[in-house]
Amino acid sequence: MSKPKFYYPNPELIQIEEDSFLGGIFSACSAKAPGKTGNNEDSFALISIDSETGIIVVADGAGGHPGGDVASALVLSELLKASESKKTEKPHTRTIILNAIEKTNEQLLQAGSGAATTAEIVEIAPSFIRSYHVGDSTSLLVGNRGKLKFQTVSHSPTGLAVKSGILSEEQALVHEENHIVFNLVGMKEMEIAIGPKTPISSRDTLLISSDGLTDNLPTEEILEIVRKGSLKAASQLLFETTQKRMQEAETLGTPGKPDDLTFLLYRSAN
Repeated sequence: MSKPKFYYPNPELIQIEEDSFLGGIFSACSAKAPGKTGNNEDSFALISIDSETGIIVVADGAGGHPGGDVASALVLSELLKASESKKTEKPHTRTIILNAIEKTNEQLLQAGSGAATTAEIVEIAPSFIRSYHVGDSTSLLVGNRGKLKFQTVSHSPTGLAVKSGILSEEQALVHEENHIVFNLVGMKEMEIAIGPKTPISSRDTLLISSDGLTDNLPTEEILEIVRKGSLKAASQLLFETTQKRMQEAETLGTPGKPDDLTFLLYRSAN
C-alpha cells in the first residue's frame, strides 16, 4: 500500500527545508495569510505511487466560499484513497488523479455548501512531468539556465488575458478582476486541464504553488529565485519576499495582497 511522504491539510505554518522524494529533492512552505485568524485554506501533499512515480498536489480552498479548508483537504484525501487501490493491477497515475478530482467534485456538489477549491496536481515520472490543473494555482518547470519549459494558464479572466497578450503580467497583478476564478473543483461545469508530458532533466526545478505566491511575485522574479542555488535557499527567499510584499506592498510600491501561501519546489536528480 502506498503511503504519502508528506501530507499536510491546512497547516498553520510548515517549512520543509529539503528532503528527498522519488530520487529528487524538494522544499516546501505553507502559511496562513498574515494576520489571519481562521484556518489556512491551502493543503498540500507528496504521494508515492511506486518507487519511480508519484504525485505532488497543492489545493487552495476558494476564498469567499464556505468550507474552503475542507474542500482543499478533501482533494488530498481522495488522491490518497485512489493511490491506495487494492486492485491487483494498480491503475495508471493519470487515472488515479482524474478519479480523485472527479470524486472530490461530486462530493462537494452533493454537500451543497458551496465549498470549492483549486487543484494543482503534477504527476512525477522517471523522465517527465504532467500537470492536472483546475483553478488559479500554478505549476511551472524551469531549467537551470532560467528557460521556462512549461507553465499552466490560470483559469481566470486575467490569466487568459495574459496568455492572449491583452494584458501584461504586471497589469494583471493589479487588475480589479484578478480575484475572479471561473473553474474550480466544486463547480458543476468543472473542467480539468491536462498538460502535455514535459521532459524533466537533471537540475530542472518544478514549482507548484497557490496564488498566494503568483499574486505577489511576477513569473520572471520567481524564475530567477528558483532556478539556481539550493532549494532550501530558494524556498526561504520566496517565502520572505512574498511575506514582505503581502505586508508592505504600498510602502514598496509593488503589487501585493495578503493571502494563504503554499508552494513546493522539486528538483530532479535524474
